[in-house]
Amino acid sequence: MEMNHQNLYAALKAHDSRFDGRFFVGISSTGIYCRPVCRVKTPLAKNCTFYPSAAAAELAGYRPCLKCRPELAPGHSCVDSASRLAGRAASIIEENRLVESNLSELAQRLGITDRHLRRIFVTEFGVSPVQYLQTCRLLLAKSLLTDTPLSVMQVAMSSGFGSMRRFNDLFKTHYRLTPTDLRKNGACLKETGHDGITIRLGYRPPYRWDKLLGFLAERAVPGVESVKNGSYRRTAALQHNDEFVRGWFAVENLPDKNSLAVTLSPSLIGVLPKVIFKVRQLFDLNCEPSEIDQVLERMNRLTSGLYVSGLRLPGCFDAFEMSVRAVLGQQITVKAARTLAMRFAKSFGEKIETPFEELAVTFPTARQIVLLGNPIENKFGPLGITGARARTIAGLANAMECGDIDLSPHADPETEIMKLCTIPGIGPWTAQYVAMRVIGWPDAFLPTDYGIKKALDNLQERKILEMSEAWKPWRAYATVNLWNSLKSEK
Repeated sequence: MEMNHQNLYAALKAHDSRFDGRFFVGISSTGIYCRPVCRVKTPLAKNCTFYPSAAAAELAGYRPCLKCRPELAPGHSCVDSASRLAGRAASIIEENRLVESNLSELAQRLGITDRHLRRIFVTEFGVSPVQYLQTCRLLLAKSLLTDTPLSVMQVAMSSGFGSMRRFNDLFKTHYRLTPTDLRKNGACLKETGHDGITIRLGYRPPYRWDKLLGFLAERAVPGVESVKNGSYRRTAALQHNDEFVRGWFAVENLPDKNSLAVTLSPSLIGVLPKVIFKVRQLFDLNCEPSEIDQVLERMNRLTSGLYVSGLRLPGCFDAFEMSVRAVLGQQITVKAARTLAMRFAKSFGEKIETPFEELAVTFPTARQIVLLGNPIENKFGPLGITGARARTIAGLANAMECGDIDLSPHADPETEIMKLCTIPGIGPWTAQYVAMRVIGWPDAFLPTDYGIKKALDNLQERKILEMSEAWKPWRAYATVNLWNSLKSEK
């Protein structure tokens, strides 16, 4: 849809969820900005100004609506070359609020100058990186004040503010309320059933939660992950500065609110932005189904019902873990790979106490594997892991620990795929699978995959590649639909 005032106002009047998070509307008569799905009385068109980001609306002087809560809006999924670089920069900001780095280091990481970073950011989001960062911190603080019992000090620190005075000043300037005043207006969710806090993360419908949960359940590593009663649970080990913080979290779907409820242990509050970012990646919350539908609905010309709108791309929470599991899963069944991953975690991970009896260990980090030393075959052999795969995992751990390979969602997938293929034991299938699930590359594709071949009547690889050209840039979603079609036949 052409993003002009008339079309955007039509989407606002329709409360169209396809555009949730893709634009925000500032209302001059109230001084408030809203999501397009806001259910308050639709303002007059002459009072509406549209913005590409929440940060742009706040820069224009608007404060967030307390009813539709802009902080719950889904994020962006940037795939075209014009916006990918800006999207990568925004992704890095959202993950850690630049607590451990600054904008100059961010620009250097992206291989561009500070000036170019500011230029592409303003073009894509309507604000500078600093303004975007500030809004990210404020909106997270607003969410925590509304939904959790954390103290104002804890909220400020968890949101990335290093000073209470700075936090209070910015909050009052932008929202015309003190943090305490906002909390009085919010419904604090203190009862979680566990010693943890619960936050909400939004998505754009349709969202095939059961299909995604089924995919994760089939591959869940015992001791590290579990799926029970419609809830996903797992342990977590996240690096903070030079240490690792460990804890647990649980995720449930709230379909009537188009959001997920994420409950996490108090130990993870200090790395909350990272947890939120990784949960968004794991459950593909930034997906824009309407964009994918336009390209992949043509799959139904091959077989009716082959493409199902709303199927998500299963991501990962831990890049090293998923990469190791991809190596372990080479040329064996899903069940066998799961067993090897369980032995690996129990042998080299760290024990942890959780409220869930089935969760007892965190998956080992790359650093822990590097410190095992050589010969690595002697360490992994008793678990049933072949010598060749043991050496591949050791090479992967070394490359990730020293920074030679970047498997974060901010990475350039084509570059990292080439690097992965230089590690003995990692070929095109494994590299593409890692790009799909770890980096979250929407155009990753596995033409040699057994499931894809079976779903396409065992066509030759060349024919499959030719057919997939029509599915770009969403071939990873096409892959998920092809895999899912095999289950539908059973």
